Amino acid sequence: MHYVTVEGLTKSYGAGPLFKDISFHIEEGDKIALVALNGAGKSTLLRILCGQESPDAGTVWIHKGVSVVMLEQQSDFDPQKTISANIFSQSNPVLAAIRDYELLTDEEEGEPDLDKLTAAIERMDELNAWHFDSKVKQILGKLNIHHLDQRMGSLSGGQLKRVALAKVLIDIGFEHRHTLLIMDEPTNHLDINMIEWLENYLDQENVTLLLVTHDRYFLDSVCNEIMELDQQQLFIYKGDYENYLEKKAAREESDRASVEKARNTFRKELEWMRKQPKARTTKSKSRIDAFEEVKEKASVRLEKQQLELNVKMSRLGGKIIELKKVYKAFGDLKILNGFDYTFKKGERIGVVGKNGVGKSTFLNMLQGIEAPDSGKINTGETVIFGNYDQRGLIIKEDVRVIEFVKNIAENFPLADGTKVSAAQFLQLFLFTPEKQYTYISKLSGGEKRRLHLLSILFRNPNFLILDEPTNDLDLPTLSILEEFLLSYQGCIIIVTHDRYFMDKLVDHLFVFEGAGEVRDFPGNYSQYRDWEKDQNEKGKEESRNEPKVVAQPVVETPQPAAPAKKMSFKEKRELELLEKEIASLEAEKKSIDEQMGAGTLAYEQLEPLSRRVGEIIQLLDDKGLRWMELSEMG
Repeated sequence: MHYVTVEGLTKSYGAGPLFKDISFHIEEGDKIALVALNGAGKSTLLRILCGQESPDAGTVWIHKGVSVVMLEQQSDFDPQKTISANIFSQSNPVLAAIRDYELLTDEEEGEPDLDKLTAAIERMDELNAWHFDSKVKQILGKLNIHHLDQRMGSLSGGQLKRVALAKVLIDIGFEHRHTLLIMDEPTNHLDINMIEWLENYLDQENVTLLLVTHDRYFLDSVCNEIMELDQQQLFIYKGDYENYLEKKAAREESDRASVEKARNTFRKELEWMRKQPKARTTKSKSRIDAFEEVKEKASVRLEKQQLELNVKMSRLGGKIIELKKVYKAFGDLKILNGFDYTFKKGERIGVVGKNGVGKSTFLNMLQGIEAPDSGKINTGETVIFGNYDQRGLIIKEDVRVIEFVKNIAENFPLADGTKVSAAQFLQLFLFTPEKQYTYISKLSGGEKRRLHLLSILFRNPNFLILDEPTNDLDLPTLSILEEFLLSYQGCIIIVTHDRYFMDKLVDHLFVFEGAGEVRDFPGNYSQYRDWEKDQNEKGKEESRNEPKVVAQPVVETPQPAAPAKKMSFKEKRELELLEKEIASLEAEKKSIDEQMGAGTLAYEQLEPLSRRVGEIIQLLDDKGLRWMELSEMG
């Protein structure tokens, strides 16, 4: 089914267009990533597709049967409303019934009012809402969203992002079919486990997707096409991120050859133009028109940066940072439990662990911002920290980009004794000469993040602490940052949920496992995940192969049995529903097997049925395990 057609779209802000005369199509089942420099118009294009902005020219056609759902970078929630009121805001009886049932059965709220609970269950039965309720439970559980009666104004930025994501996933799950899901940086503020779950969820769901993301593993896992906005034009690449890089490099090489050829022709034609008399013939008029076309081609600016920095880093002495028997806790939450470590020159350490285990506290302790409960942290006198944190750029007054950088330093020293000017350093990080004279308040969110990062690096620290450096940065900037950091001679500590970025840069990990335990793992994140999976498999294998000891009968005085854990009302109800759902799924699977075995179906009919059988098998496995758990309790 044809979802979207965009033809001749143009949009301008200020002097020049963001994009000019672009066209593309979106078909059902497409999963497309949109990439571009920050400030090139990605978010603007998404808002135009959603009807939130209007183009200057061109048309956007969306099939009347398609609904568009968008996850924005910053969601506008009513701070006085509760989580449940915001997530289940659709005026739909099924979602309203699920909301009421979930609030009544929230375990944190104690025993529910029995009359209200009975009425809620009857309403769920009446609307046949139980199947969709299980999907809602999965989404809320995986995104760690609980206490649905909390007010939105009390949530952190990361919690708000997860609530917005849950709302979007529930909306598209309820819409079922013909939905275009648009996502702007969906992985920001998610931990790695959540990102991996979201990858699998979007891969399995039959959803048509257009997303902006800086997470290249996520992009590769979810998307099968890449659209790039570059120099006001749109380029389309089928395939994964690596294929995109190869095709883009080939296109840029072809562009350079075309521009160079146009410039050679332009020089010859310019000489001819200068020799021509004012009164020209009809024949020369056509040559003049052709000259203008050549001039336009020859004037194309190739933005590919050739500047490479061999950094002259501030001297780092023999003593860097020593941590000896360091303990830190907040109440019952242990952060470090006797942690010992001595940093060495040039180390590149990734810090990983679930949200809330103390990663940011650890970074603050290294810098002396927070003190340990006991133990010692000794920092060398030559250490100069560069701390890139999540708070972003803080300025006292609005200034131009170039002025802001020059207030830090006029030049950046290189290893060969030469210097790079503030303007050249800005160009390396993709701030064009025109953009350098823009006021900071006029920059996009991603451009501000890029400038903040640049300002940290420009101070020439020898111990970099990067806390989620990839959030809101575009892919071209990330590539430049990676190249810069690969040649960096100082120490680097990185906290990031961007697995690609971490794999490329770190040589070992501090894994915060909880309860104050920190594992020093010798490898990058992907190697750690492989090791973790191997350990889990070994544990399962050992459990299966563990010899069973046959106990000798012993005559004992009978003791009263320990009281078994009683099932709650909610668990009893869940067990009843599971039995019905399992029977229904088995019947559906049998029916589909019979249809497929008859040999009378066309291919286009077989494909969705085959996919549904896979879904049913997975559901039967999940529900069967839960049924066994509840049965043992009964």
